[in-house]
Amino acid sequence: MNRQNVIVIGAGPAGIFTALELYHQCGDDFAVTVVDEGPAIDRRHCPARQKGRCVRCKPCNIMSGWAGAGAFSDGKLSLSEEVGGNVTDYLSVEKTRALIRYADSVYLQYGAPETVFGLNDRKVDEIAYECSRHNIHLVPCPVRHMGTEYSYEVLKNMYDALQKKPGFTFLERTHADPIIQHGKAVGARMTPHGGEAFEVFADYVVAAPGRGGAAWLSKIAKANNLRVTNNEVDIGVRVEVPNAVMDELTNHLYEAKMVYYSDTFENKVRTFCMNPGGIVSEEHYDAGFSDSFSKKSIAVVNGHSYADQGSHTKNTNFALLVSTKFTEPFNQPIEYGRYIAQLGNMLTGGGIVVQRLGDLLMGRRTDKTRLAKSTTVPTLKNAVPGDLSFVLPHRHLTSIIEALRAFDKVAPGLYSKNTLLYGVEVKFYSSKIDVDEAFRTAIDGLYAIGDGAGITRGLMQASVTGVVVARDIAGRAEKA
Repeated sequence: MNRQNVIVIGAGPAGIFTALELYHQCGDDFAVTVVDEGPAIDRRHCPARQKGRCVRCKPCNIMSGWAGAGAFSDGKLSLSEEVGGNVTDYLSVEKTRALIRYADSVYLQYGAPETVFGLNDRKVDEIAYECSRHNIHLVPCPVRHMGTEYSYEVLKNMYDALQKKPGFTFLERTHADPIIQHGKAVGARMTPHGGEAFEVFADYVVAAPGRGGAAWLSKIAKANNLRVTNNEVDIGVRVEVPNAVMDELTNHLYEAKMVYYSDTFENKVRTFCMNPGGIVSEEHYDAGFSDSFSKKSIAVVNGHSYADQGSHTKNTNFALLVSTKFTEPFNQPIEYGRYIAQLGNMLTGGGIVVQRLGDLLMGRRTDKTRLAKSTTVPTLKNAVPGDLSFVLPHRHLTSIIEALRAFDKVAPGLYSKNTLLYGVEVKFYSSKIDVDEAFRTAIDGLYAIGDGAGITRGLMQASVTGVVVARDIAGRAEKA
């Protein structure tokens, strides 16, 4: 392979927007190689969607491949700088807002729907007021909801557009490691699945892994003495209730982003990834995700929903996450989250635990008979009835229960015996790589962006980091 202008490691939204913006800035003949552990988007299929059970693809087809976890996600584009990452730690609020508007326009260009939820200021203000009466903070955030089916189509349209560029190459099912250096980052060693390793050289290398690549980037940082700081660890459950319980919030906001500080421990508890009419799903982090705790893959719970009303279920699901920021000497936030998830897998033989809230409050395990009595019918059919008190730390479980009790004040029926809790939901955020305002690392020519770099936590802000890096590279290339 000829020398490239840029190598992008990771084909999630951060990597995709890096490539799209590079061609927008530099022209069609720019040489860009994007590499990912998973396959091209038209070869990504999750068997669980048809079979109703996870068959443990390696790597997980939900997590890896072109578009990253975004291909099969709910496709929410959060149009506020307050949601989905820490970009404002590097850029001004005004610049971040402008970049979000720009990235949103690109999504629209490739087929994202026009509808934006959360723009009815009067109703949003009423909901925010009601939340504040009960010590709940409602984070204002308009949301463009693509839905699982349109998210896939939009990201596929981006792939098809890039494939038409003469200088574009996508290396699928390929592992990139290590970064090659000669006084600066000059390339990476590529190892295709089942093939022989080879080296690709470039003027710039962009590390843009998703959450599944968090440990990979941490390893790269350690090997190259890059400074990192620990991020928060988000551990919790996925909540599932009938649509009627959440309709007053979701009809106007689509996703109600609520924050509550628990009574006993004052832990931050937040709602995340709300899916009206949605489906609870299972996803896997493979053994390569971690190199120090266990070689086993882990199953964690997630959720999504379709934009098409005909595909909606009778339930709404959302994550309820407890955020904890550890201090020194603790330096393994990823391993801690993985350990908690693996406890749940241990109790189920490798799958997801489901428990009725009423059983949890009574200190008893949910079994098949009790689950069958639930008026909330689970959408994750292969979830195993069990007891989350054997899995989640007391601090987390207490904080979750207290938050549900508080949220019931604005969504009556949430604190019900038939509310279903699935575990474990873990958001793996890499230790935050030390970068500047252009997301350059201390190694000349090496950038770090996206969820796996600990900088973003969602589609939109990950996309924004790709735009910033591409524009910086374009500026440097013009001066060279």
